[in-house]
Amino acid sequence: MVHIDNLTPGMVLSRNVCDRSGRMLLPAGAELTEKHFSIFRMWGVLEVEVAGDAIVEETETPPPLSQEIDPALLAQARAEMERLFIYNDPEHPAIKELMRICTERRATRAA
Repeated sequence: MVHIDNLTPGMVLSRNVCDRSGRMLLPAGAELTEKHFSIFRMWGVLEVEVAGDAIVEETETPPPLSQEIDPALLAQARAEMERLFIYNDPEHPAIKELMRICTERRATRAA
């Protein structure tokens, strides 16, 4: 599995990509483009399986930024985002990813 932040155009899917309800978004064998990354984000798809051994190594790469931000600023930004997203399901993959991105951006700007 490769996080969508680690995908690059030209990678090839090894499995079908489906949304949370099971509707297929893109079949196995499709070559990925930047447009596909936006579609995955819109439908809450955070990880996909791609062909190739070299690519599998990238699945263990943690999401960027968090280690470089002051933990106090990150906690403050997280509390602010939880307040802003109070009417959303924080366990939905798309909302969870959006909150992570917003939290890191807010903390980075405050630094």
